[in-house]
Amino acid sequence: MTHDELLASARAWIAEDPDEATRAELERVVASVESGGDATDLADRFDGTLEFGTAGLRGALGAGPNRMNRVVVIRAAAGLAAYLRDTGARGPVVIGYDARHNSDVFARDTAEVMTGAGIGALLLPRPLPTPLVAFAIRELGCAAGVMVTASHNPPQDNGYKVYLGDGSQIVPPADAEIAERIAAVGSVADVPRGAPGKVLEEEIVDTYYDTVAGLAGDGPRDLDIVYTPLHGVGGTSVVQVLETAGFSTPRVVAEQEHPDPEFPTVAFPNPEEPGAMDLAMALAEKYGADLVVANDPDADRCAAAVPGPHGWRMLRGDEVGALLAHALLTAGKEGTFATTIVSSSLLGTMARAAGRPYVETLTGFKWIGRVEGLAYGYEEALGYCVDPEHVKDKDGVSALLLLCELAAATKAEGRGLVDVLDDLAREHGLHATDQLSVRVRDLAEIGAAMERLRGARPATLGGLAVERVDDLSLGSADLPPTEGLRYVLAEGARVVVRPSGTEPKLKCYLEVVVPVHPEDEVDAARIAAAGRLDAIRADVQAAAGI
Repeated sequence: MTHDELLASARAWIAEDPDEATRAELERVVASVESGGDATDLADRFDGTLEFGTAGLRGALGAGPNRMNRVVVIRAAAGLAAYLRDTGARGPVVIGYDARHNSDVFARDTAEVMTGAGIGALLLPRPLPTPLVAFAIRELGCAAGVMVTASHNPPQDNGYKVYLGDGSQIVPPADAEIAERIAAVGSVADVPRGAPGKVLEEEIVDTYYDTVAGLAGDGPRDLDIVYTPLHGVGGTSVVQVLETAGFSTPRVVAEQEHPDPEFPTVAFPNPEEPGAMDLAMALAEKYGADLVVANDPDADRCAAAVPGPHGWRMLRGDEVGALLAHALLTAGKEGTFATTIVSSSLLGTMARAAGRPYVETLTGFKWIGRVEGLAYGYEEALGYCVDPEHVKDKDGVSALLLLCELAAATKAEGRGLVDVLDDLAREHGLHATDQLSVRVRDLAEIGAAMERLRGARPATLGGLAVERVDDLSLGSADLPPTEGLRYVLAEGARVVVRPSGTEPKLKCYLEVVVPVHPEDEVDAARIAAAGRLDAIRADVQAAAGI
């Protein structure tokens, strides 16, 4: 795009933008460029459009087609409405939103576009957890659902997640078919806008709370819990669900208790990120709590930390996944247990030992939620589905409740969650996982790293023989194509390398399996596993050149 074309595109955008703030923002950028200023920012805003895919939309807030704003959202809503009409979907669309900047505005715009298209629009009554949308779709018989959220992304981002009538996130080809209709939308001024839709009563929220609380069985409730919603929307929901299920009110981290779109106490509002849980663990240390639990800002993920001989430590997503699976298998849960190709293989070992079907999917709950006969699914990135009958997506509220229930039961036996993990290691071998995650400024760096890995094909990683390399982009009988490489190593180890679907990161998922001998402590196996993981990580990093 030439300099003049860029300025013309920006002026055309300003002319149709219904939002005063983003119009003024873009006018300032244009004025700066016209007076001889740097055009890099303006060019980036008009460097294509935000891509609508299986995660919907996600990006930085701001004016222009390559940002999240009202123009982009109105077009997305119009494209979704056209898709629903063309496919004969019946029923209203339920719309939820978190507490990020402009989430409520984007939700209202979506509702007005739906009613303008002759489709009913149901708005959740206030900023609420993402799983409530997945719940409401099936509870209310909706044709689709929209959640305005950027989950655990930085404060400057927002996003737009779409579910269809089965309560699951969209997958191909629906994403491409919706994207085609978005591209066909003309001027935003020509998109019909109707009534603001119906704001649902609190009854739907209470029904969700009662459904989640009902997952907990009879059992001990003596547990001192510290909780943080990380400035997100989970606080009220988690407290009410825990109290309804019979637990004492948790100690909530005061600095992070209330929704705040700036997320002032954390560098990234993601409980996986270093430092995000420090305030919660400090509060737990102060009061001698039994367990720390957290949600990400839209409360569809759950994190936990436990006390140990050297202070509090975070449980990995795979560890929480195994603990929840243990609880459900022990309770006799029937159905298929599922996880993703980047999560620990321990779940498969546990499911087979219990005589339950097991399935591996591509990364993301858009795939896990569609597993036939799903009883339980999880992914290592802190996402857990413990009640697919009601929520066919990850749900950080229900997962948190069942983890607290398990912690209370083990406390009553004079044990802790780490003791349960040790039991699983003795029975099935220690499955230790780790991750190498590299954030990039230029997305081309990710493609270059993947090509280097494809060309390298190492004979060993971390001293373990590479028995097979699967190019996941080719697909297989069990998995559709996706960008990534899987290295199957000797002794049950494996490495999966893939670009992140939601952030500018290259992610490498590592796993080793170390037998636990009867005469040895599990800690000895953990030390051996840590050494193997370090060696594999170094070799992968060298091969990728990152």
